[in-house]
Amino acid sequence: MKKIVLFILTAYLLTISFHSIQAQTWHIPPLPKTSSEYTIMIFSTTDPPNEQEINELISSYQTLKIRYLFSEAFTGFSLEGKKAELEQFANGFKKVVTTFESNVYTADFVKTDNNTLIGAKKVRGIFDQNGNRLTGRGIKIGVIDTGIDYNHPDLSSVYKGGFDFVDGDRNPMEAMGDKGMTIHGTHVAGIIAANGKKRGVAPEAELYGYRVLGPGGKGTTDQVLAAIDQSIKDRMDIINLSLGTNINGPDLPVSQALDKAVAKGVIAVTSNGNAGPNMWTVGSPGTSASAISVGASTPVLITPFLSVWHVKENIPLTPLQGSKKWSLDRTYQVVDGGVGKKGEITNAAGKIVLVKRGGITFTDKVMNAAEAGAVGVIIYNNTDGEFAGIIDKKCPIPAVSISKQVGEVIGLKARKKPLMASAIYKRESDLLADFSSRGPVTVNWSVKPDVTAPGVAIESTIPRGGYTVLQGTSMAAPFVTGAVALIKQAHPTWNPEEIKSALMNTAMHLKDQSDKSYKVFEQGAGRIQMEEAVKTKSLVIPGSLSFGILSEDRNYGTKYIKVKNTSDSAQDYRFIYKGYDPNVRWELPPSFSLNPQEEKRLPIRAVLTRPFNGKKEWIDGRIFLEAGTQRIGIPYLFAVKEPSYPRIMGFSIVPGDKKGSIRYEAYLPLGAEEFGIALFDSDTLSFIDFLDVKKNVGAGLVNNQLMLPQKKYIKRVTAVAFAKNEGEEDYEQLSMPLKNLENN
Repeated sequence: MKKIVLFILTAYLLTISFHSIQAQTWHIPPLPKTSSEYTIMIFSTTDPPNEQEINELISSYQTLKIRYLFSEAFTGFSLEGKKAELEQFANGFKKVVTTFESNVYTADFVKTDNNTLIGAKKVRGIFDQNGNRLTGRGIKIGVIDTGIDYNHPDLSSVYKGGFDFVDGDRNPMEAMGDKGMTIHGTHVAGIIAANGKKRGVAPEAELYGYRVLGPGGKGTTDQVLAAIDQSIKDRMDIINLSLGTNINGPDLPVSQALDKAVAKGVIAVTSNGNAGPNMWTVGSPGTSASAISVGASTPVLITPFLSVWHVKENIPLTPLQGSKKWSLDRTYQVVDGGVGKKGEITNAAGKIVLVKRGGITFTDKVMNAAEAGAVGVIIYNNTDGEFAGIIDKKCPIPAVSISKQVGEVIGLKARKKPLMASAIYKRESDLLADFSSRGPVTVNWSVKPDVTAPGVAIESTIPRGGYTVLQGTSMAAPFVTGAVALIKQAHPTWNPEEIKSALMNTAMHLKDQSDKSYKVFEQGAGRIQMEEAVKTKSLVIPGSLSFGILSEDRNYGTKYIKVKNTSDSAQDYRFIYKGYDPNVRWELPPSFSLNPQEEKRLPIRAVLTRPFNGKKEWIDGRIFLEAGTQRIGIPYLFAVKEPSYPRIMGFSIVPGDKKGSIRYEAYLPLGAEEFGIALFDSDTLSFIDFLDVKKNVGAGLVNNQLMLPQKKYIKRVTAVAFAKNEGEEDYEQLSMPLKNLENN
């Protein structure tokens, strides 16, 4: 095997387990405290599970217990117990089709008037078929999350019930203890349907809470699956899943479960993930083909910049959370304050103090500057990149952060001679948040996210009657869920696919600060516009076109769309392609007309007329359909060769069932010719040993439990998972530091 180059990367596994729960199995046994010896395994079966039969089969095992039975979104069941007994059971039960190991799922958030931005307030003036304003009345929404504080004054009137899959009871209350308290689900619920001091997008919808994430915002795959299953039984119109994993694959259990839920009429909305801005960072369940996957854009923000004498570019300022708003309105002198200790900040009265990160807390730096009479504090990073910080005391002056590179330049100038600076303010909106995960999806190379919504600086409800600002695709998804509720109220006969297309067909195409369009796999169709979606007179289904890989071997791809006239009058339709590429020819249908409520199925073909040269891998853009006075943009995406997708992801190692053993798991989107785990010295990067090596591994999850080699390991060890496909020279690696392996 070729030499492996070690890259120290932080890897963590956030997978979901799936299977639906039936009422008679709502008693959920808690995992033993020695949970490293236990695991949860999900079994897919040919027929719906029979509890009596399973109980008889596990009676001879000491540790096995039933957790959930699934019959709606997934056919099968989950068991907990020691892995050796679980594997023995799986090998002996003939009805088992396949098995999945349950791991950890986590909430998608990173620790403003957005209803106006997305058009919710305008939609209030539209009436449904019964003469009611569009407020979500009569629409049932399931929030699959950390629970809901249904006693919050803004939520008590809209909360209607639910279930707690963490504690196994009918009380999905958000965790309130000082240790392990969560706020995520209540925040999400408020964005959707708060009806009090804060008003959600759909303030008269019926909210149901399905608590699947416990303290720390984490839960197991089978808990999430159980909630999806139960939401189908409870006849939810919409379910919101502001949670995710770091595995980009369409075949993960929760993604598959959402596809099945949508097929049964439930509209599924999920966050796209917070691992951006790089490609391939979307994670399950955002990879579900049928769900509406949501990326995060910025709402209307007034962003402060610093204009510094003798520095050409205006410097963006990132406010520290908890600090006073930066609103300085004239020119001030900037003085250097070291790292912000009291003795370092001198001659600061009426000036802006520049300090370096490190040494003492952000709060101490700002308080010291305030005591010295400063009007504001700028903290520059001590490592590359931007950063965000928190001020945990009430402070009379504002504080912001900037990058190390810019801070060092300003500091050098300020130490040489008096340096003057002034603040300027820019109104910005509809930019993609850097943290918002990008697509495309591996394996099927499809467009994700589908749409975007505001996900930055979002204020909403939190437990104990409070409010706070959070950001993440977790906050963007519930805006879409609320929008879906209003569209569903306005058009009760539309199915999930039609409602998804209404949002995509009418979305606003987003551009960056340089007026350059974001890629289709970054923004999907764009930022939702609710009024346009409710009033649309035509639908194009699906809302985007993913052609896969087109190359010399397969130089064309054909996708079929359905065009539906949803208006009360005849409509004329004409396709337009505005771009030009000498390597691609588009074959579009001729013009046509549709009568009211008539629909037509049409082919769209992309043809490569000659091979692409160089490093170009992806072709994306939009085809337009003129539908009467409406113009509908249809995003498209295809690769012109096998793309440079991640060969391996979701790598995790945990202690095994026996002393001296480990269990690992990784996800291989398309399999690997060679896969393995190697150990390296974390300090010297020298190779120690191989833990496992496999040949010709199939696509999907790969895991194993094995004993560590019999040798004395040093304290600091890093495990590296490596994979390579046929024809590739280099191995792709993910690494994970391990501690005290010899004591395991």
